[in-house]
Amino acid sequence: MGQGAAPKVPATKSQPAPKIAEQKITPSAPELTATDLESFLDGLMPLQLERANIAGAVIAIVKDGKLLFSKGYGYSDYENKVPVSPENTLFRPGSISKTLTWTCVMQLVEQGKLDLDRDVNTYIDFKVPAIFGKPTTLRDVMTHRPGLEETIKDLFVGSEKDLRPIAQYLPAHLPHQIYPPGTIPAYSNYATTLAAYIVQRVSGEQFEDYVEAHVIKPLGMAHATFRQPLPDGLQPLMSNGYHLASEGAKGFEFVEVAPAGSLSASAESMTHFMIAHLQNGRYGSVQILKPETAALMHQRQQGWPASMNAMCLGFYEESRNGQRIIGHGGDTEWFHSDMHLLLDANVGFFVSYNSAGKDDVSPRGVLFDKFMDRYFPVPAPNEPVLSTAAQDARSVAGPYEISRRFETNILSVLTVLGEAKVVADPKDNTIYIDEFFKDLNGQPKHFREVSPMLFRAVNGTEKLDFVKDANGNWLIYLDYPFMLFQQVDHTLDRKTFNYVVIGSSICVIALTLLFWPLAAMQRKHYAKPLTLSEPARRLRTLVRIVCFVVVAFLVGGAFLLNDLEKPGGLGSAGDFKIRLLQIIGLLTGIGALIAIYNAAKSWGDAQQWFWYKLWNVLLAVACVGFFWFIYHWHFLHFNLQY
Repeated sequence: MGQGAAPKVPATKSQPAPKIAEQKITPSAPELTATDLESFLDGLMPLQLERANIAGAVIAIVKDGKLLFSKGYGYSDYENKVPVSPENTLFRPGSISKTLTWTCVMQLVEQGKLDLDRDVNTYIDFKVPAIFGKPTTLRDVMTHRPGLEETIKDLFVGSEKDLRPIAQYLPAHLPHQIYPPGTIPAYSNYATTLAAYIVQRVSGEQFEDYVEAHVIKPLGMAHATFRQPLPDGLQPLMSNGYHLASEGAKGFEFVEVAPAGSLSASAESMTHFMIAHLQNGRYGSVQILKPETAALMHQRQQGWPASMNAMCLGFYEESRNGQRIIGHGGDTEWFHSDMHLLLDANVGFFVSYNSAGKDDVSPRGVLFDKFMDRYFPVPAPNEPVLSTAAQDARSVAGPYEISRRFETNILSVLTVLGEAKVVADPKDNTIYIDEFFKDLNGQPKHFREVSPMLFRAVNGTEKLDFVKDANGNWLIYLDYPFMLFQQVDHTLDRKTFNYVVIGSSICVIALTLLFWPLAAMQRKHYAKPLTLSEPARRLRTLVRIVCFVVVAFLVGGAFLLNDLEKPGGLGSAGDFKIRLLQIIGLLTGIGALIAIYNAAKSWGDAQQWFWYKLWNVLLAVACVGFFWFIYHWHFLHFNLQY
């Protein structure tokens, strides 16, 4: 598969945060007080929950080392109308869990027990292969640049009995490395779990015990735990999770990669953690990190354009409105959360929703945008239109794939299905990314070039920075620095080409099956028997069987994809189903050979009608196209890790 080389990374390990350009703050900005926050949020949150069919949410904001505001909205149990409590109700903040895991790593770094730039194989009892001749380090892991492809097998499991110790999970689920370490950011739950295993091995404590003893208890986070199932005292406090509030409550989610996402916590407990990081490791009289260690953790790392947000160590930059912001988002299937730390303003913002809701636009993203525009407003930028805008927009147009993707495993087809397309709009020389970055009205968000190859949202703060890699292909750096878009440079990997191949193949095969009984009825009606030799009849029947095998593969694939959408997905128990589907896939390959042979034989048969021969050729091409598609996108991949 076409893969552009990664951009070179400077030898230095970190760099100071770029100086935020001073902008005149709008004088009418209200003061950030509990009273004003309550008026603001009480006017926004109930409407947001009702409109998006969300059961409940919780918000907590800290300032200058103290809790400024916290409030629950809606219900933790929608059916029984149990209100959300910021003090007691537990939410699942998903990948925000990672920031506690990274804090554990940095504690051991400051003790000299871990080295950020040492090969991770030094600390573990299995091997992470150096496929590109370069070892993977903890710094690579903490900046989401270990180079690993996406993996979701057993990410969530169906029940407690399905959970395995991470010491067993990690070597059995090692993803393939698709980039040189330290180059292309590609978000990885696996890598975070690997870091937690290193903490476990170096400290001699199970990860859940370590994080509880060294982070959760010292910070007084009385309503927080990584343990699954929840301890008895916390179980009654857990919010239900929902897809939509009206659809009913879902079960407790069991996260196999616990260090990457199993935290359950109240908003009030999360404020303790935010305060500690805003105060460089200190909460009250407790210091969980030395100030210099916390500062290092919050420091911008090398490898991202100066114009864009970058990864820190675990945290990532979210700077806007003249404020340097670091934070992390988190999603389980039912819970959706954000944590933002405005370092210079000494403000922390935490929000969690217990439902996905029905909106295409993230409600938590809208909420934080409104918060920033109210309390930290800046004048709208007055940036001139560049004379190169039209040409540059056309030069970057085309298909792109996200760096966080499946590439070598059986789910790699999702990469082509999720391919993005940068479109140049000739009306105003802007660009937009089809199916990504939507405005509140549901329309694509347009970006205007504001400096060479840097595009800013016309009605927003988001930026896109286009940089050429070593092969001359475009990379699109995003405001979310844990991944980027890469230009698709091979025709065989392009969505349009693949849609034509698979669409036309399925169409010809389906029509063949449809016309088979119709033609038989026509012949019977007009008393025109099929005039084929016995060998030709057998071949004709075999080819129809091949078409049914293709249909069987499509039906089986649909069932497997449906199973992946369920809590726990397929898991290891689904390996037999995958193997069965792969056997059917191999039969379609044999069937393609039969279809080719049938077409060749029919072309030399004087008894057969010209258009019938031509259709046999089309059918052979369709069978070959179908088999090429499932082979190219690794449906027949022997390795069952995905």
